[in-house]
Amino acid sequence: MEKKEPYRIIISGGGTGGHIYPAIAIANAFKSRFEDTEILFVGAQGKMEMQKVPEAGYKIQGLWISGLQRKLTLDNLSFPFKVINSLNRSAKIIRRFKPHAVIGVGGYASGPLLRVATRKRVPAVIQEQNSYAGLTNKILAKRVQKICVAYPNMEKFFPAGKLVVTGNPVRKDITDLSGKRNAGLSHFKLDDNKPVLMILGGSLGARTLNDSMIESLPQLIDAGIQVIWQCGRFYFEEMTEKLAKTEHNGLIHLFEFLKEMDLAYASSDVVVSRAGALSVSELSIAGKPTIFVPSPNVAEDHQSKNAKAMVDNDAAVLVKDNEAREKLIQRAIELIRDEAQKDRLIKNIKAMAKPNAAEDIVEEIVKLIA
Repeated sequence: MEKKEPYRIIISGGGTGGHIYPAIAIANAFKSRFEDTEILFVGAQGKMEMQKVPEAGYKIQGLWISGLQRKLTLDNLSFPFKVINSLNRSAKIIRRFKPHAVIGVGGYASGPLLRVATRKRVPAVIQEQNSYAGLTNKILAKRVQKICVAYPNMEKFFPAGKLVVTGNPVRKDITDLSGKRNAGLSHFKLDDNKPVLMILGGSLGARTLNDSMIESLPQLIDAGIQVIWQCGRFYFEEMTEKLAKTEHNGLIHLFEFLKEMDLAYASSDVVVSRAGALSVSELSIAGKPTIFVPSPNVAEDHQSKNAKAMVDNDAAVLVKDNEAREKLIQRAIELIRDEAQKDRLIKNIKAMAKPNAAEDIVEEIVKLIA
């Protein structure tokens, strides 16, 4: 296939890491295949993509847009004006950038941007990370040419003829962890003779997971289990103070945020995690025995549905959020000691992994614009 000029691609959406990091992975895959591709991100002003995307080396423009709240607020009163403003700004962005294609990854900004783009007949693709489709993507589904999904059986949300099961794009450094365990143990100052549990509550943190850890510290210490614990920005100071009150013999390693995720995964024997789409995809590719604790505070309880898709295939263990303080850490200790179950979970979760998701999504876009 030959192309006459560099591709110009707009990727829109964000709001959470679960939208942003797959979007960046798609951009990286496009640049890897077509080095001269021009990529522009469009996000929501004030959201984390406005920081994370430039850090990844890409340009981004922001729209004045947010979601509707479930109760009467000033934000709701301004919502119609935000929509009109965002549609007008999207039209200007598309007119100036002249994209060959646009990609929506979910989140507030992708709605107005893709609505304008499809109205101007720009080829469009959306990528749905979760097993329960987001509202923005459901609205856009009739307007786009292709819908790349992470889970099968998404026909209940989208037109079947547009669906392509690609999986979720993840960062390249975790697609091959072989040979990284020793580097990880050294980086986190861990003892190779003791098991390692990783606790992941997301970049902001998870109150349930953090409280479960604090309440169960004596059990972990008695069991001689080392912990890589990402408690999140909101809880770091509080958890640091609480951890300081317990003698843990250097077994507990507390972090606000883990940048070296490949080394953390490589070091870990068992992982406890929320069940956001990105986490599920990363853990599948990393091939880690995992206990999912779905957050109850998400739209349509989609994390429970993500976790169920794994548990139904005997690829993970589920502990409900309201049972976690009582059961979670004891269940993690049991899993660490159960070699047969760990081996089974590793085999089954790897079978659900799609390590080439970003490249497959790029291929779908190229088919539309070649």
